[in-house]
Amino acid sequence: MTNKTIVTHNGNFHADDVFSVAALKYIYSSFNLIRTRDLNIIAKADIVIDVGGEYSPETDRFDHHQRGGAGERDNGIPYSSFGLIWQKYGTQICQGNQEVANAVDTGLVSTIDAIDCGHLVGVPEGISLSQTISMFNPTWQEDSHFDSCFDEAVEFAYRVLTRFIAAANGGISAKDIVAKAIEKAEDPRVIILDKYVPWKRTVHALSEQALYMVYPSQTGQWRIQTVPVEPGSFEDRKALPKEWAGLSDDALQQVTGIEDAMFCHNGLFIAGAESFESTMKMASIALK
Repeated sequence: MTNKTIVTHNGNFHADDVFSVAALKYIYSSFNLIRTRDLNIIAKADIVIDVGGEYSPETDRFDHHQRGGAGERDNGIPYSSFGLIWQKYGTQICQGNQEVANAVDTGLVSTIDAIDCGHLVGVPEGISLSQTISMFNPTWQEDSHFDSCFDEAVEFAYRVLTRFIAAANGGISAKDIVAKAIEKAEDPRVIILDKYVPWKRTVHALSEQALYMVYPSQTGQWRIQTVPVEPGSFEDRKALPKEWAGLSDDALQQVTGIEDAMFCHNGLFIAGAESFESTMKMASIALK
């Protein structure tokens, strides 16, 4: 498992080939990486990425530049090399958890594929991971070698992929906790978590009534947070009282009548108090 030869193209690199190699680091503890377009070397390689004009997962050929490409997802996003690698190895990389692998594909892999293939419909604007990876290429003013820069980019991509997998796993593992909190809530408008876990997608999937989430902070105090109208939205189902906006300590305590109220964000989406009881009082006031 450690004597594989992996080949990808030389010269300028992109996120799909960089992340493909990073993904394979989860499968093979060590391997011989060759960056070339030499067809004789490509033919002898164990795994070929983003070069060679062939897609054959059975023989570990993962190119998508051939006529007709290498297929696309149900949502129309074509597969680049990273997506093809993830189709075969993603579940194994995620320790057999298909749900986590699917979440990583949705949140990371498919976006990189879309950008690499020029399928930009629905792709968020701004600096992307694909652009970030491209910045690892040496500029015309630098004397760096493409291969050493590629290695640096792979290490960066490996760390990013590790965090994406961890985040996806954490979100999926939190579903049961949030679902149970919704089920046992005395008031379905206020959901109490014994500890903070990612909650937004589960709340939106399971509760149309939830308005506020109450949970302990990492520093021991408590927080009340609004439920947005949909995940990622800055509009809330019900904002906190407008007279709380931007207040903290004494000023907030005077307005709320709660002696240990700590702060309320100016955007009226989160506030906090020292104790659980006081945070629940904030929820009660906010509901009225």
